[in-house]
Amino acid sequence: MSQVLEAQTGRQKGSRPSGRLRVEGSIPGVLYGMGMEPIVLSVPWPELRRALNAEGGLSAPIRLRVAGKEHLTLVKELQRHPVRRDVLHVDFLAVDPDEEVTVEVQLVLAGMDDLGSSVVDKVVLLVHHLQITAKPGSIPTELPVDVSHITEGQELWISDLKLPAGVTVHGDARTVVAVCGTPLGHAGAHVEGAGEADAEEGSSES
Repeated sequence: MSQVLEAQTGRQKGSRPSGRLRVEGSIPGVLYGMGMEPIVLSVPWPELRRALNAEGGLSAPIRLRVAGKEHLTLVKELQRHPVRRDVLHVDFLAVDPDEEVTVEVQLVLAGMDDLGSSVVDKVVLLVHHLQITAKPGSIPTELPVDVSHITEGQELWISDLKLPAGVTVHGDARTVVAVCGTPLGHAGAHVEGAGEADAEEGSSES
C-alpha cells in the first residue's frame, strides 16, 4: 500500500463532463466518509487500474491524496458499462486505520500440490468470496482454503478456515466452502452476506 493515488478536484458534474473525463483518461468519482462532506473528484485511469489489480483487488485499502491531504480509503462502489465493462465511476470511502471495516475477500484453494492424482481433480471450491471484518491494515489479500488433507467425500466449512489475527469472518460456520467429490448436502451451499466482487452496484452520481 505504498503507492498514493493522486486525485483531481473541481470536476463538473453530469454525464457529458464525465464522458469527456473518461476520453481524456480519467475516471470521475467521489470521496466520502469520516464525517466529511462528499468531495467530487477524478483519478487517472492507469493509476486506478494498477490499484485495483494489486493484491487484494477491491478489498485492498488505497491511499488517496486529495488537495494535498492523504486519506486511507476503500473502493465502496465501482460502476461499469453494462456491455464493455469499462469503469465509469468510482466511490471512495474514507476509513479510520484504527477502526474495523467490513469488506469482501477472495477465497483460494491451497495445498493442491499435496493431493494425490485420484483426489486432486475432484476438489471444488464452492464459495469464492466471503465478507470479513478487520482493521484496514489487517485485511488479507485472500483467504486460503487448505485442502492438503482433504479426502474423497469430505467437506470443508467456514469453521475450517485459518483466519489471520484480527480477522472475523461472516456467515454460518457450517457453510460448505470446498468439497472433494459430490457428497450429499453440499448443493446450494450459501453464505449470508457473501457475493461476487464483480457484481458491483452502479453509482447514482456520475
